[in-house]
Amino acid sequence: RLEERRESEEEENAMPKKGKTAQESINSRLALVMKSGKYTLGYKSTLKTLRSGKSKLVIICNNCPPLRKSEIEYYAMLAKTNVHHYSGNNVDLGTACGKYFRVASLSITDPGDSDIIRSAPGEA
Repeated sequence: RLEERRESEEEENAMPKKGKTAQESINSRLALVMKSGKYTLGYKSTLKTLRSGKSKLVIICNNCPPLRKSEIEYYAMLAKTNVHHYSGNNVDLGTACGKYFRVASLSITDPGDSDIIRSAPGEA
């Protein structure tokens, strides 16, 4: 029994590490987009880029209000744009963008040197 418990604890401990590395890779790619690419932060500007068809990838935090989230997802579906559900809250997403404010959603219009468009949808 003790061995089984240890194995299950190891499995539980192994899971967050994978999630953390995935989030770290997204964070580093986001930082590269902030430096070299074009993006818009916020709900209204995300919808604008989706309506105009300029958006390449949309990232939504995990505590975005459900109605707002579903509206962004709907627009993204119409625009055939991928949506990545960021595993952190709006404070974490803002920090990942290098900003000192909260960010519920962001739209990447030009990834720059980053490969976030290819990598993020697979992890979503």
